[in-house]
Amino acid sequence: MNKINLGNSGLIVPEIALGCMRMADLSKDDATKMINIAMDAGINFFDHADIYGGGKSEEVFADAVGMNPAIREKMILQSKCGIRPGMFDFSKEHILTSVDGILKRLQTDYIDILLLHRPDTLVEPEEVAEAFTTLKKSGKVREFGVSNQNPMQIELLSKYVEQKLVANQLQLSITNTGMIDAGLNVNMAIDRSVDRDGSILDYCRLKDITIQAWSPFQFGFFEGVFLDNPKFPALNQVIDRLSAEKGVGNTAIATAWILRHPAKIQTVVGTMNPERLQAISEASNITLTRQEWYEIYLAAGNELP
Repeated sequence: MNKINLGNSGLIVPEIALGCMRMADLSKDDATKMINIAMDAGINFFDHADIYGGGKSEEVFADAVGMNPAIREKMILQSKCGIRPGMFDFSKEHILTSVDGILKRLQTDYIDILLLHRPDTLVEPEEVAEAFTTLKKSGKVREFGVSNQNPMQIELLSKYVEQKLVANQLQLSITNTGMIDAGLNVNMAIDRSVDRDGSILDYCRLKDITIQAWSPFQFGFFEGVFLDNPKFPALNQVIDRLSAEKGVGNTAIATAWILRHPAKIQTVVGTMNPERLQAISEASNITLTRQEWYEIYLAAGNELP
């Protein structure tokens, strides 16, 4: 498994991470098998959030591994907070309370990375800064980042937060390429030229912020998977051909497409199927050519100016 530097933190992480949103649905034995398969594949980065399964996903994870200091040191644990029923909350009190809950459920004294989940329009960045400083000094959180935020939202936080924000988790897949489309269609009077995210891809590269791609196999907003989907015949034809040529599954090709970008994007996959995860991990062993990358992009229905 290839490794990347998370931001410029010095924390070396696998380029594929396991998202644990659906782990709440697994039995202890199935969760243990899933985690062991991930570790054997070099995927020791586990992405959580306090809302996944209402907190149960973190509990199942910790119980499945029999969390103890020796096991903990072999893992990189990330979690997120800020989403509450009917609202978003980046208040100091909520961040601190959320982290305490995360640590209790994961049965650990610290997490490696804390991300603020979806943007809170009522955010008071001074409070976020106070919370992060408290968490850093106490040793409860080592690195910090955000999720689903644009450049100006990150700039606002960065004005007050002492710690470097090292990650930004964003939706990206072959069929969800908004952050790529605008940069390819500069100064064009077409829909794909519309900058909907403040050039977040280029911004994160400039600021040494690692983009973590979520839902890498989904189209739309959780509308379904594009792989083997009759709605995308041209795309699947290209992916299947490349799969055969390279001797890997179609999930590996879809993942390799993201990993091929020079931004060194970390792909977060949410499968709870051990065999599927093994197939996905093969993406780390192949590198798509520039021609193959663009062929896939065009087969998804995109056009070049």
